[in-house]
Amino acid sequence: MNNIYIALGSNLKNPKKQIKDGIQSIKKIDGVQILSKSKLYETPPVGILDQPNFVNAVIKIDSDLSPNKLLEELLNIENNAARVRIDKNGPRTLDLDILLFNDLILDKKNLIIPHPRMHERLFVLIPLKDIDETIVIPNHGAIIDIINRLTPEKIIRIE
Repeated sequence: MNNIYIALGSNLKNPKKQIKDGIQSIKKIDGVQILSKSKLYETPPVGILDQPNFVNAVIKIDSDLSPNKLLEELLNIENNAARVRIDKNGPRTLDLDILLFNDLILDKKNLIIPHPRMHERLFVLIPLKDIDETIVIPNHGAIIDIINRLTPEKIIRIE
């Protein structure tokens, strides 16, 4: 069994629905089984502050897909959700990121695992902790320790 964690985020076109639809789309990928889901959280934007708040979640899946094939499937789901990439950290209908893939450390042009900024982002770490508070992020340490080191942010559990 593979332990794969995927972050979901949205702040456009009914973000809660975008997240739920994104989870359903991931569930339909051949070779993917959803094992658990975090709560949904409303979080302030990062980088570009003049945009709506985000809804964020994390899911844990098992899959026999390679990391690159899984990324390809996730990008297809984003495209089907009308994801437009204009500004880094800009508004989006749906953002899907592979956070962790077992203990794999991968640094390719199109895919970095663990996700390169996850250890800096409470909007990723809090939902990830919902699923498993014993996670250790390769090269960064235990999730609880990382969360305790970060500056608190306004993150509201909404569901």
